[in-house]
Amino acid sequence: MEIVEFWTYCSANGIILEAEQREQIKRYESEMRYWNKQVNLISRKDEDNFLEKHVFHSLSIMKYIEIPSKSVCLDIGTGGGLPGIPLAIANPTIKMLLMDSIAKKLTITRLFAQHTGIKGLRAETGRVEDLAKNKEHIGKYDFIFARAVTGLVHLCDWSFPLLKKTGKMVFLKGGTLMNEKKNALEKYPNLEIEEHLIKFKGYDNFEKEEKKVLICSFK
Repeated sequence: MEIVEFWTYCSANGIILEAEQREQIKRYESEMRYWNKQVNLISRKDEDNFLEKHVFHSLSIMKYIEIPSKSVCLDIGTGGGLPGIPLAIANPTIKMLLMDSIAKKLTITRLFAQHTGIKGLRAETGRVEDLAKNKEHIGKYDFIFARAVTGLVHLCDWSFPLLKKTGKMVFLKGGTLMNEKKNALEKYPNLEIEEHLIKFKGYDNFEKEEKKVLICSFK
C-alpha cells in the first residue's frame, strides 16, 4: 500500500490525518524499514506492507471507539510501537506509555517515539506485571491497548489493577475467540466484552483475515 492510498483509505473510514500527522507516519515507516534490518521488530516479509498490515491495522481501533482528548493510555507488549505510536500520532493530546520487556526493541521504539515530537508519548522497558506494584500506575489508565500479545485472561489479569473504574481495554486479535472469551468470563464474571470484526470501506483484507477489535471493561 502506497502512502497516498493509505491516507485515502483512512479518510474514507473517518480516520482523518492532518499534514503533520501524515509526515509523522511517513517518517515512522521509513525508520521502521531501516531499523527492522538491525533489530527484528516486525516480520521481514511485512516491511513492504507496513502501512497496510501494521499502521492501518492499529488505527482501526479509532473506527470502533473514541479516544477522548488527554486520555491516559498504556500499550502492553508494544514491540516496535504498535498500536501505540500510530494512535498517539492520530491523537496527539493523549498520553501514551509504550511498554515491552525486550530492551533491544524498546531502545529503537523509544527513538521512534522521540522522533514523533509528541510530548505525551514515551517508551519504557519492563514487565507490565510490575506496574501494579507501583502506586503511581494503579488505577491510572483510561485505555489499555495490546496487539496480538497473549490470551485474554492474561491481558485482563495485567490490566485490572491499572485501569480506572471507567477505563477500557482495547485489544487487536484475530480468528475465533470463543474459548478466550469463555475463559476470561469464567475468571471475571463482571467483564463486559464487545467484539467487532474490522470492516473498512474499500478495503476488505482485515475482514477476510478475521481481524477483530475487542473492547472490554469491568462492570
